[in-house]
Order: sequence, then C-alpha cells, then structure tokens
Amino acid sequence: MPQRPNFARRGRSLLPGQVSELVIIDVDGSNRQVLFTADEIIEAPNWTPDGKTLVFNAGGELWTIAADGTGEIERIDTGPLNDLNNDHVLSPDGTTVYVSSDDGHLYALPITGGAPRRVSNSYPHRHHYYLHGISPDGKTLSYVGINTVGDNQWAKVNIWTIPAAGGPDMQLTDVLVPNDGAEYSPDGEWIWFNSEQGSPGHAQIFKMRTDGSELTQITFDERVNWFPHFAPDGQSIAYLSYPPGTRGHPADKDVILRFMRPDGTGTRDIIGFNGGQGTINVNSWAPDSRRFAYVAYPVGA
Repeated sequence: MPQRPNFARRGRSLLPGQVSELVIIDVDGSNRQVLFTADEIIEAPNWTPDGKTLVFNAGGELWTIAADGTGEIERIDTGPLNDLNNDHVLSPDGTTVYVSSDDGHLYALPITGGAPRRVSNSYPHRHHYYLHGISPDGKTLSYVGINTVGDNQWAKVNIWTIPAAGGPDMQLTDVLVPNDGAEYSPDGEWIWFNSEQGSPGHAQIFKMRTDGSELTQITFDERVNWFPHFAPDGQSIAYLSYPPGTRGHPADKDVILRFMRPDGTGTRDIIGFNGGQGTINVNSWAPDSRRFAYVAYPVGA
C-alpha cells in the first residue's frame, strides 16, 4: 500500500478503533481490494476518465491515488480553498475538477492543481451550493441548493443546474421535502436523484427530465435509498441503501451498496459494510463500468 500522508482533521472524526478504507470492487461483488486505510476521514472517490487515478477528499483538500494502489498519495493544489467537502466531480475530458466549498460556493480548477475559478452566483439571501453532477457534454452542473425559510436554514433542499462556465441558475424542484444527489444519465436526458417526495422522511430514488418535467419514482421499498450513480455504459445504477427509518444520510450505519437496472428492476446487493456519509457521495464508477470505488469505515478491523 502507498504511504499514508498526514491528513488534517476537519469536521467529524473517526470513532476509537475506526479507520477509513478506500475500496475497489468488481460489479459482481468479487475481487474486493483495499487501496489504503487512513486514521482520519477520507471520502467520496471519483475515477478519472482514463481509469488510472482516483480522486478523493480528506481534511478539506483533494487527493489522488493510482487506481492500482501503487505510487504515492498526492495532494491537488487548490489554491486558497482548504474547506472542500465531499461533493466534487470531474469534467468528461478529465482536465477540470469542480468542487464544493464550505463557503457555500462552487469552483472549478485544473485537475493538475492551480487557481480556482468561482462558478456559482451570489444571492442577497442564503443559497448554499452542493455539487453532484455534470452533463455528458461538460456544459452544465447539477447541484443541490439550500435555502432558508424563517429560522430554518435547511428548509428547502432542491435540485438546480448552472452552466459550468458560470451563468444563471435553473431550479428544477420546488418542494419542502429534501432532494439530493442530482446526477445526469449518460445520455444527458435525465437527472437522477434521491428524494422524500414520495413519502416525507423516507428517501427513494427518482428521475426527471433536465427541465424538471416527468418526475418518476424508481425505487419503492422499506429501506432508505441515496445517491444514485449511473455506470458509464448506461446499463446499471449504483446507490447506497440505508436501514429502514434512517433520516438523512448519516455516518456509521449498516449500509448496502446496491445495483439495479435503469428501469428499477434487477436489484442486487453487492456488499454490506459500516458507512454512509462520505461513502459514495459522488459518482464512483470506473470508466469501463466493470469496477466501483467506495469508502468504508470499519470499527476494530
């Protein structure tokens, strides 16, 4: 395994005896490979389009590791940004990484590192951006916008889009129940996300057209389902399934990594583990659609 850098401690901490594991697994659940373990929180792996590298966040920064587990773990220079969260995506050509900062804004920067460019807009009221997807042509970002109602800063959690080059925001949902994990289908025709629109307090997987029309619920089960991620070949969708009764997407739950077909059939449990927040907040498919990356947080491993 590569040598572990000293990641900064920021936000939540691991439990006593707990570690973070960056894992790659084949789509049939076999050949589980732990690339490395860390004594601090690491989160949300993205695969680069060439299949050679994984990008993840730790300590408010972005890091890379070779997908075969060799070499060193390297930090991406993000300039003055050192408060990045687990919502980051790569452009289809792999040259740009788009990131969410805890200042509430979205930024673009070269994957090789450099000065960030702000993409998001400023509002007179609170409008907090959490990035989740990018269109196949690289022109549009899908994100979750958080708006305040009264004293509740998290009252409205809806799906929006914004041009990757910067420009006007477009709101796609306008409801008082949470929506999250907005990501484009490979054909660019749909946005997939998890929502409580079907039953408040019980997130399921939905899709809608990129203009917000044709809202369709895909999963209907007792478990709580988050973060749908399309395989690049368009044949499978991975998502994180929480135990019944879970509210939100907390850390340290007995979760299941599940795959299904785009029509919602053929659900398969790939593997169960201790995880949740940080496990697959972003698309973690390999470009060949044969492998998938995630972060587990075992205790006493």
